Amino acid sequence: MKTVKTDIIPKRQQFAKIAASHTLNYEAICVFMATGFFLDQDCYYKDEVCLRPATNNVIDKDGILVSSEPWFKWHYTPSNLSYEEVLMNFMSVFENVIDRQTTNQKVILPLSGGLDSRTQAVALKHLKKDVTSYSYNFENGYPETKLSQAIANVCNFPFKPFSITKHYLWNHIHELAEINSCLAEFTHPRQMAVLDELRNLGDVFSLGHWGDVLFDAQTKNQLSLEEEVNLVLKKIVKPGGLELAIKLWQSWNLEGEFEDYLRSRVKSLLMDINIDNSSAKIRAFKSMYWAPRWTTANLTIFEAAAPITLPYYSDEMCEFICSVPEAYLANRKLQIDYIKRRNIKLAKITWHEHRPFNLNTYLYNRKPYNYPYRIFNKIKRIKNNLIGQAYVQRNWELQFLGTKNDTYLRKYLFENGLEVLVENEITKHFYKSFREKNSVKYSHTLSMLLTLSLWQSTFNGKNKT
Repeated sequence: MKTVKTDIIPKRQQFAKIAASHTLNYEAICVFMATGFFLDQDCYYKDEVCLRPATNNVIDKDGILVSSEPWFKWHYTPSNLSYEEVLMNFMSVFENVIDRQTTNQKVILPLSGGLDSRTQAVALKHLKKDVTSYSYNFENGYPETKLSQAIANVCNFPFKPFSITKHYLWNHIHELAEINSCLAEFTHPRQMAVLDELRNLGDVFSLGHWGDVLFDAQTKNQLSLEEEVNLVLKKIVKPGGLELAIKLWQSWNLEGEFEDYLRSRVKSLLMDINIDNSSAKIRAFKSMYWAPRWTTANLTIFEAAAPITLPYYSDEMCEFICSVPEAYLANRKLQIDYIKRRNIKLAKITWHEHRPFNLNTYLYNRKPYNYPYRIFNKIKRIKNNLIGQAYVQRNWELQFLGTKNDTYLRKYLFENGLEVLVENEITKHFYKSFREKNSVKYSHTLSMLLTLSLWQSTFNGKNKT
């Protein structure tokens, strides 16, 4: 027997066997197609489970899960501290976590124009860490590397810019399938395009995943249970994903209706969270089920280059969040004020989400103050389209659009054995919908079918645990 203790938000998925038939878990795969991640403990097979977060698990010598007991439960116990006192506590917890995670290491820091990595940059600079930073933008996309370069310059961090180019996916797709075991779709992890370069930048990553969830309100209103279910479904079900899941559900002759099944699963999981405050409850749901099964799934790609650390994933940070009043978390207050307190120069750099405004001026990102930038940006995009350089905002645009991409896409959708799992007519329907109706809406469906195709051909019905 062995005991496996999982973190509050695990940075890697761990699996075990249970006493069930070794058959495909079609219901779980439908949820995967709809949302982009497996829910709770679900896996491709019925006799496989992913160990739940924050549990102590006893596993026998044959890999069978004997028992699983929680050692931590998300809660909402707001302290009576003042905002200033909470801010001071955050500064202490955050910097202590980063200091511990990066001791005597050369740190690799992915930078963006947002708040999470900028907050890390502030701490790493304050702690005098040895840091090499990098960022990437999409070919013909918004030059986010300029914002990241500006942050690196203020902190005196060496900086490496990357451009994510067309077609890179097809040169790496088999390696990617092996790395993430097809537990997440393939068009999100841009880092796969520059994996070899990342291996040479330092000793350990400091990754900013999940800061945006922990340090912001999830809803402004107190909701009923049904309203909470509606909000969660709105957040997790991807455009086109519900349509794909319904067609697969019907094709596989599963009992009942997919929408009822998914709603029931989500409602049951929400009911098990003993938190009254809706914002804190939904944050807990996302941290228990979304982060470990979606965000964590592609962390394996970073690990293929170097060991990873995640300050926002740390047990200390999760426990701290449970004590912070929701009013202090709303609108990213703590991160913004931390940056202003520690490094005012970084606060003056454009906040990507509110461009062209920064942390001092972002409240002006509303009518009529943002009209000049919106007009300028629209003119720029129109100009690029006229000269044949479409403005790229998402990775799938570089990997799915154009003749060369289409050749590879068709190969993996129609000549790779996907028909063993998915009727050709269903695949053709979504391929045609992407090509002729709405590429934005149906990009998710193609990406999920592509992932399923690679799982079928790579693992061929074998367990990957």
